[in-house]
Amino acid sequence: MKQAVIKELSTTELREKLIEEKGKYFKLRTNHSISPVENPMRIRDARRTIARIHTELVKRIKQETK
Repeated sequence: MKQAVIKELSTTELREKLIEEKGKYFKLRTNHSISPVENPMRIRDARRTIARIHTELVKRIKQETK
């Protein structure tokens, strides 16, 4: 997910998306530990997407408290 798309989402949508992405990441990791995933880059992309969403949420929370 691109940063521009993440910035367009509302805070509640970001929280929902974060939960959804963490679930996907958990499933990818679990499946990869059992048998190798076709494209291991998906694991890295999922981890980076989670980090992008989390960063945007923290930025918005800091802006609200000012």
